[in-house]
Amino acid sequence: MPVFNRRDAASGQLHIYDTRTREVQEIASRDGYISIYCCGPTVYRDAHVGNLRTFLLADLISRTLTMTGVDVELIQNITDVGHMADDFEGEDKLLAESKRTKTDPFAIAREFESRFHKDLALLNVRKADRYPRASENMNSMIAAIEKLIESKNAYIGSDGSVYFDATSIESYGAISGNKLAALKPGYRHEHNDESGKRFHADWALWKLAGERTQMIWESPWGPGFPGWHIECSTMSIDFLDSKVDIHVGGIDLRFPHHENERAQSNSLTHSEVVATWVHGEHLLFEGRKMSKSAGNVVLLSDVQERGLDPLSLRFSFLENRYRSQMDLSWAALDAAHSTLRKWRALMSEWGISTEIKIDQEITDALTNDLDTPRAMQRLRTIEKDAAMGSQDKRAIFLYADQVLGLELNRVPESKPLTPELEQLLNDRVVAREAKEWNRSDSLRTELEARGLEISDGPTGQSWRWK
Repeated sequence: MPVFNRRDAASGQLHIYDTRTREVQEIASRDGYISIYCCGPTVYRDAHVGNLRTFLLADLISRTLTMTGVDVELIQNITDVGHMADDFEGEDKLLAESKRTKTDPFAIAREFESRFHKDLALLNVRKADRYPRASENMNSMIAAIEKLIESKNAYIGSDGSVYFDATSIESYGAISGNKLAALKPGYRHEHNDESGKRFHADWALWKLAGERTQMIWESPWGPGFPGWHIECSTMSIDFLDSKVDIHVGGIDLRFPHHENERAQSNSLTHSEVVATWVHGEHLLFEGRKMSKSAGNVVLLSDVQERGLDPLSLRFSFLENRYRSQMDLSWAALDAAHSTLRKWRALMSEWGISTEIKIDQEITDALTNDLDTPRAMQRLRTIEKDAAMGSQDKRAIFLYADQVLGLELNRVPESKPLTPELEQLLNDRVVAREAKEWNRSDSLRTELEARGLEISDGPTGQSWRWK
């Protein structure tokens, strides 16, 4: 992939929807610099395709900003401690897996962290500048909790654990719309046992270990482990100097995670740490929410096992707006795989030039709240434009691919025909010469079922691998 020349940076600035203000706003750089924090994986399992859609969102934002000539710093945390109750239903998933496999919990975390990075590479998601682990930033979290206690934003509960005082933040609910007065007891908690709280909407910053013997640390309040929310506050403040221009996450994190994170971060810095909150919407698979109980959790490895290019998943995501609920299906992935192969074949036919040509419609689509479906449609239009030269088509495809990240310049794999396929192709030529149209159509169907794409033109029959 050619490197983008900043002297040719596209005009216009990124505008994106801010969850807190409920409006699309311009992302103004700070002397040509933008900081991004993206909530990363909880590494007790593989990331499913819904998680990957969120991680892709941060990549698309970063690539679009780079396209417009902005320097981007991206931090993505690794959650290897402080798992929320929704994940472990009474027992931390890492500890449960450790008990089941008789394996050290941190060994499990490192394994799934490694697999997370491999999945991102297969999706052509560019690496973040840093991937700080919660377990390696414990001193910072403890210091932050001490500061919150000192400022009266947190307190030691009757059970010895430390809690954040939700009532200390007047603007609580700004992101989610969930006001404290409307929250009922038991709405959702980070941990099952939080009997030491003063108010039902408070949340744990530090939990005493109790009977837990693994993944615990010493603290001024006794051995224990941090709450889930405090890690993102601490690491975003530490690694991005208390100023996050864009904070990215899935819509499921809007409440309580991001609401609580905002309360902590603003209390620690006495300022609005995050300028813009960006959330990706839910992903369904074939009409249903993915869940382990439903047996429809799809991983990137499942896509590969079906013989599909991993980037067919990225392609499918791009055909849907990031803040619209998406219903993914195997049929959509098959179609994406086919189109991806076709576009790469066309790129090879269009030449070998690495020249990039700015296309204003693509620029406008991407900078207007990441309208990737419109950008993809523009490429489909260019593909079929008989009046446009092949070199111009190739140059525009390369320009768009800086953000789309589909590796459109990848040389298609040369796969030889089997003798059987060669015979079927010859049989179809004979059938067409004899004007046996039904047989010709039947042979086309069989050939396409075996992975070929058949075209008939003035010079006769042609084919390519899907």
